[in-house]
Amino acid sequence: MSESTTPASDRKVISTIEQNLIQGQAVEATRSCYDPEIPVNIHDLGLIYDVAVNEYGEVTVLMTLTSPHCPAAQVLPKDVESRVKIIPGVTGVSVKVVWEPTWNPSMMSEAAKLELGF
Repeated sequence: MSESTTPASDRKVISTIEQNLIQGQAVEATRSCYDPEIPVNIHDLGLIYDVAVNEYGEVTVLMTLTSPHCPAAQVLPKDVESRVKIIPGVTGVSVKVVWEPTWNPSMMSEAAKLELGF
């Protein structure tokens, strides 16, 4: 996905408070992304493993999919990237799809389990 191409010496360092604000907004952005086949956002499904913001405002999202053959495999990471990169202060976004740990239904939030009848 996209990452900053600005040389490190030219990048503005942001405060820990700004990093935390961006991280919270990025998590909220993932809550607005839905798998087209499941009526629960991908954060509550447990597909978002980590959202990190470095001192330059670059966001890295580690996520997975319900299976390697998920029909939304091409769409969901791009959706996450596009929603996170519009957050004020974000200078770059990297969305990495990982397969460890393997996703399973126990990773869903209680709200998601209730919504899906688990």
